[in-house]
Amino acid sequence: MVHWNEIASDFRREAIPCAVQERLAHHTSFQIGGPARLFCEPQNKRQLARALAICRSHGVRYYLLGNGTNVLFADEGFDGVVIHIGGAMAGIVRDGRVLRADAGAPLSRVCVVAANEGLSGLEFAFGIPGCVGGAVYMNAGAYGGEIKDVLVSASFLDETGAERTLSAQELQLGYRTSIFEHQPWCILSASFLLRADRSNDIRMRMADFGRRRKEKQPLEMPSAGSTFKRPQGAYAGALIDQCGLRGCALGGAQISEKHCGFIVNTGNATCADVLSLADVVCKIVTEQTGFVLEKEIRVVR
Repeated sequence: MVHWNEIASDFRREAIPCAVQERLAHHTSFQIGGPARLFCEPQNKRQLARALAICRSHGVRYYLLGNGTNVLFADEGFDGVVIHIGGAMAGIVRDGRVLRADAGAPLSRVCVVAANEGLSGLEFAFGIPGCVGGAVYMNAGAYGGEIKDVLVSASFLDETGAERTLSAQELQLGYRTSIFEHQPWCILSASFLLRADRSNDIRMRMADFGRRRKEKQPLEMPSAGSTFKRPQGAYAGALIDQCGLRGCALGGAQISEKHCGFIVNTGNATCADVLSLADVVCKIVTEQTGFVLEKEIRVVR
């Protein structure tokens, strides 16, 4: 039997901010999700290591949450501990042409710092609404660029709590995937090797990507970004549009009128609405085109 009061007391003894029954809808870009049994926010690497150790010692489930921009939590919530790695762990340091960023640093802020330092290579990531940890975890990419193109290494806590570092070549980085999907490891930081360029030129390229995002993506509505991975030989949004599903809705979830690759929350969507609509879309796309769509969003129950 899990003694949640005891676990909460362990967090408080370590001075780790902790809340009971915190609604996860307040911490995700989809604005969907029931309560977490416990929600904690480590303020530094030591507290993060202790939080993980407490969860493991009590044998309870835990979920590592960054900006919550690619996550869909269940309506029932999460019967475990959500460990939020956020602004308290968001340092960014330059060392020559290498920029090292902590896991909680917003990716767009890393891009801005790089531009200010006259370092190019991360422009494609400007506007990706996630943090460094999530970007490495899923090898985030856009406009022909991917994290693996500039990543040198990543540091993390392994399953024993030991801090380790692996090179990018050892991280099994592929299309929206990495070794972290298959290991119980917690990303601490990432190092990016960039190239020198004029800050104004870098900012111009970032601004161009920003304009393109605003024009083509439904940034004004709650979503978790692209709902489906790109199938080989096609584009998910184009296939969905081809099947006449633009604007298709189920409950509070809707295929975006602006970009068919996005499912958006029109105001009162549930996790069940989003998943049911995604299943309908996948079925129709496969029947009409032969392509099989796979969800890009991370569903946490």
